Amino acid sequence: MADLDLLHFEQLKAEVQAEYLKNHHPSYDEISKWKGIDIIYFQEDLRKKAKGNISEKSFYTYFKTVPSSKLPRIDMLNLLAIYAGYQSWYDFKKNHLFANEIISEHEKPSEIIIADEEKLEISTEKPTEVTFSIPEKAIPTIEKTTTAEIQPSLEETKTTVATSTSSQRIFKNPFINLIKQYFWLISSVVLMTMVLILVFWQRIFATDYKFTFIDADRNTKIKDIIEIRVLKENETPIRYIINSGKDIEDDDVGVFRFPTQSKTLAMEVNSPFYRKDTIYRNLDPARTNETIELEPDVYAQALYYYSTNDISKKREELDKIISNNALIYQVFDNETYGVETLDKQKYIGLVTTPTTSLKNFKMIETKVSPETKKIILIKFKIQPDEITK
Repeated sequence: MADLDLLHFEQLKAEVQAEYLKNHHPSYDEISKWKGIDIIYFQEDLRKKAKGNISEKSFYTYFKTVPSSKLPRIDMLNLLAIYAGYQSWYDFKKNHLFANEIISEHEKPSEIIIADEEKLEISTEKPTEVTFSIPEKAIPTIEKTTTAEIQPSLEETKTTVATSTSSQRIFKNPFINLIKQYFWLISSVVLMTMVLILVFWQRIFATDYKFTFIDADRNTKIKDIIEIRVLKENETPIRYIINSGKDIEDDDVGVFRFPTQSKTLAMEVNSPFYRKDTIYRNLDPARTNETIELEPDVYAQALYYYSTNDISKKREELDKIISNNALIYQVFDNETYGVETLDKQKYIGLVTTPTTSLKNFKMIETKVSPETKKIILIKFKIQPDEITK
């Protein structure tokens, strides 16, 4: 049955391709050869007609491989079927049955009927009283005894007195008894405490330093992602990322906190829109709050501005600041297709086309030639969207 579903999926891809070609003219007719701006236009048309979207990662996974080796999720199959003019994936298969193929009714979407809960019967009867009778033979008889039999002997009395005396001595030292009883537990707790102090010694007794990064031109906190690599002699650098979350409090924007007992600190600071810099600091516990200025990368900021804002003549401006031989890479969140190269004109066409995908545009890296003062390297990505309805 799975093999027939894969054949149906190939039929569906062909009809999706035919539907798109009715009103569009991509670089290639075959859907498996689409890339870059062709995929973006297809996503726009899919959102318009089927009221949903598939991510670029899903497109590369299911459309670039011919024939497909696995099926997408049912919500993606339904979305593509609606785009091709059918009610659902079930409706599409029903209209493309192979010879002797039968579609079971359980594949048809249906409403889930929730059964009523069974009512529990609670007994209101009074509990049965149970009585016990003891036979007379089971009751022991108490015979009269003589005074000689009841009175303990002198030796028994001495033994009893000795036992009472030793019991009193034991109860006089309960603390020692408790220590002996829980000796191993107390030893384990003490040992564990010592180990934790040794492990977290630096954090417990370290000084917490705070570094705030600001724009050297604007004198404002840097809100872009900042990568910090703390450099230590004979050790691999430790990497930190700040401003990486969406919901960051104002007090944490552009702030790097680093607890340490060292007297010096060396860190390499890098940000997409600021010049890379290596910063050295002599640390003083009396001065734990410092402000560090980063020089803006004017070319990277201009490139991002022209790539994400709808302004007049931005094509001409991009053409001026980008070298004709620039290396341009688009990065994908995909295990098979990780990077795609674009030429200058395709890149300018991509970032100046008004599509909703540009809201997810993210600049990763840029480089400027010191001789020509033009951009010679661009690395960017468009964050993928999951399937939405």
